[in-house]
Amino acid sequence: MTELATLDLTIQRGGRTILDSIAMRCTSGEFVAVIGANGAGKSTLLAALAGLIRPDNGTVLLDGRAMAAITREALARRRAYLPQNPRCEWPISVERLIALGITPVLPAFGGLPEAWRVRVNDVMRACDLERHHDQAATTLSGGEFARAMLARALVGDPDILIVDEPMAGLDPRHVLDTVQKLLNLARSGKLVIAAVHDLTLAARYATRIVALNHGRIAADGATADVLDAGLIRSVFDVDARIATVNGATFVDYLSAS
Repeated sequence: MTELATLDLTIQRGGRTILDSIAMRCTSGEFVAVIGANGAGKSTLLAALAGLIRPDNGTVLLDGRAMAAITREALARRRAYLPQNPRCEWPISVERLIALGITPVLPAFGGLPEAWRVRVNDVMRACDLERHHDQAATTLSGGEFARAMLARALVGDPDILIVDEPMAGLDPRHVLDTVQKLLNLARSGKLVIAAVHDLTLAARYATRIVALNHGRIAADGATADVLDAGLIRSVFDVDARIATVNGATFVDYLSAS
């Protein structure tokens, strides 16, 4: 089982506390949706969980071991991280862009082994990118590029997938396809942690909610237990209702508080 945890995690920037004494424990099989208003600390938390930010206080633990003590190569083999608004400055092919996701597990010399070439093609197909195989990544639309970057994160089959707003910029079909992929990964035994702005998607697909409010955890628990009108009001300052129609849950925003 994979376990990713924080103990008293505090991060400061420019004299301001971005994350304040965060304590959480996530394990294999969970799809954790991190929610919160703009500036709540979601992206900073995800980057810290990915081992990309050194805390000012506290620690991040992977399977009980301090993240800071794990080599970059070993960490890259265990987790994949997809930041918000990723970029590509070079006109490499989509296939090559996705293959960059398996760099940590490739042999030091030689080309791409056939088994990994098959894996790259499988992920391209799963992310609806087959027809873009040889296309320059810099010529993709925003939504196509978002899918290509998700494919790059998935191609190495990581134990932990940390993604920051992975549905941003996608059309409705690919939004649903992506969020279902994340849930399926969790069901297969992976740990998935995602910053999610669409509360209806979080309500329907996430198994757990971690709500941030001004750098602190406002709620943490099973989605059905913690995502309610009171939490939405306190975190987002809006009135809302959560309803179920024909078995589908949705969050209906009523008015700003």
